[in-house]
Amino acid sequence: QVQLVESGGGLVQAGDSLRLSCVASGFDLDYFALGWFRQAPGKEREGVSCISHSESSVYYADSVKGRFTISRDNAKNTVYLQMNSLKPEDTAVYYCAAVANLNLEIGPGGLGAFDYWGQGTQVTVSS
Repeated sequence: QVQLVESGGGLVQAGDSLRLSCVASGFDLDYFALGWFRQAPGKEREGVSCISHSESSVYYADSVKGRFTISRDNAKNTVYLQMNSLKPEDTAVYYCAAVANLNLEIGPGGLGAFDYWGQGTQVTVSS
C-alpha cells in the first residue's frame, strides 16, 4: 500500500522554527520528485517547495524563499521541510506529495503533476 505520512507540525510563535518530515511506505522514493504543499482555511492549495529525484533541482515559492529548506534522504524514504522564521501567514495544513517523473519541471509548471499525497499536518503560527 502506497502511503505518505507527515509529522512535525504544531503550534509555534512567530519567528520560531519547525521541521516537517514525510515518510513514504509501499514504494521507493529514489525515482520520485517530492514536494510540499500547504492549504490555509479559505484559500487554494499552494505549492511551497519541490525537489527532484536526484536533488539537483529545487524550487521554492516566493513566499518562503530564504526561510524554508527542502531536503530528502532516500535511504530513509523521507523528505523534510525545515521552516525557519515562521510567520502567522505560514499557518496552514502542510501536505507532502510525490510523483514518479524523472523529468518533472521543478518549478511552478510541475506542481500540478503530483499524484501521491499525505494526509497533512497542521502548522499554526501565532503572532
